[in-house]
Amino acid sequence: MKLQVLTNTLTDTSGYLFTAPYGPSAPSSEVGATITALDGTPVWFKPVPGSSMANLGLRVQQYQGKPVLTTWQGTAAGSPGYQNLPMAAPEPGACFYIYDQTYTVIKTVSAVDGWTADLHEFVLTPQGTALFLTFRTVAKDLTEFGGPKDGYVGDYGIQEIDLATDELVFSWDMLDHISLKDSYETAASANSTDGNVWDVYHPNSLDIGPNGELLVSLRNMWAGYAVDRSTGDIQWQLNGQQQPDETWPHITPTTDAAFSWQHMLRFRGTNQISLFDDACCGTAADGTDEAAQGQSRGLVLNLDLATRTASVATTMYHDPSLSVSSQGSVEQLPSGDWFVGWGIQPSISQFGATGNTASTPSSNLLYEATIGGGLFSYRAFRDTWVGTPSAPPKTVARTSDGKTTVYASWNGSTQTAAWQVLAGSSASDLTVVVPTTPRSGFETSVTVPGSAQYYQVKALDSTGTVIGTSAAVAVSS
Repeated sequence: MKLQVLTNTLTDTSGYLFTAPYGPSAPSSEVGATITALDGTPVWFKPVPGSSMANLGLRVQQYQGKPVLTTWQGTAAGSPGYQNLPMAAPEPGACFYIYDQTYTVIKTVSAVDGWTADLHEFVLTPQGTALFLTFRTVAKDLTEFGGPKDGYVGDYGIQEIDLATDELVFSWDMLDHISLKDSYETAASANSTDGNVWDVYHPNSLDIGPNGELLVSLRNMWAGYAVDRSTGDIQWQLNGQQQPDETWPHITPTTDAAFSWQHMLRFRGTNQISLFDDACCGTAADGTDEAAQGQSRGLVLNLDLATRTASVATTMYHDPSLSVSSQGSVEQLPSGDWFVGWGIQPSISQFGATGNTASTPSSNLLYEATIGGGLFSYRAFRDTWVGTPSAPPKTVARTSDGKTTVYASWNGSTQTAAWQVLAGSSASDLTVVVPTTPRSGFETSVTVPGSAQYYQVKALDSTGTVIGTSAAVAVSS
């Protein structure tokens, strides 16, 4: 998978892009965890093992003091041949993977106590634990809400696992705390196509606040909730509806700060929150998307807990405007810039720290790329990473029209700066024929002089030191 880069005026060219492209008609050979250079060329690709599977939420985190990659892997409802849960609910058997810098899985994390690991969030903590969202279905008569009598509620929870012992240290069940009546997703959307399951909550992000509280985004409630990690009590609610018996503080946004169907709420200090405001879409009774509420955007809010209000601090709009019916992400970079993944719309953008407005959507845009091939990514991140693959480089040598071309690649290597080519009459008798050729994209092609029976490549870092050696391969035509 390559990105098509449309705009790039970045002065800081460090780091890579982290996505997990997938699509309803994409072959499994194109679906998986992907690291991409800023010029759009792939650096690392890990395909999923099955045609109905996906990776989601690939990003860099810290584990045991070292950088790691984390991702969810499993089958989500909506994949071919699997429709008996709400769209994007996880099929049992899903899990999270932690990869070290050699791209080796060093830890697999699953939900416990009858729950399934949900695809939307996985957070590693400095305390050596993992926080993540979980899913299960609970049988419930939904006629009171306009749904089927033999229905189910798509219940979600939060689990925290001690990674050293795999013991559960915290759990929280949404069905115990938040009224079903607060949902903007109609219960009539629960029908035989999705197993009569009402996707009443649909959480899609989890964050740890400055005082240890948890911030969970419930897409179908149009709301974020701060949860006390020690008691499980809700401390306050941002946006959304609230029933009379739900007496926790309700923070009401100003008209221009209101959001709907949102994704990825994140604390930005004590009194600021960023999010992706999809402004689209609920599911109608016939299973189609309802009308959009407005333009999708990145949104940063100032919170005033004393007055229980929220106001706009920064916005990020796409040019042309987009209506994003699901997914999306907003990340603040160390520079203060904003990195936005547009979810099911296959665009990725970086904006300057001050963002832009709906009337000036092309201003302050520093980077823009699109994902091709009918693919899109639940989230997109930009981060630094050093990859040192445990697997060796690969090479192929081909002869055509009297010329021999050697192709060199090393999936996941971020330190390869150049390639050296060796050739000989046998795999054990090789000499250098091309001392150095600069690395060019994921696969570098080198035209070599003369002809030989066997070829080999060596990866060189920026100092010219050999950091990886391929197997010797026979030439082919």
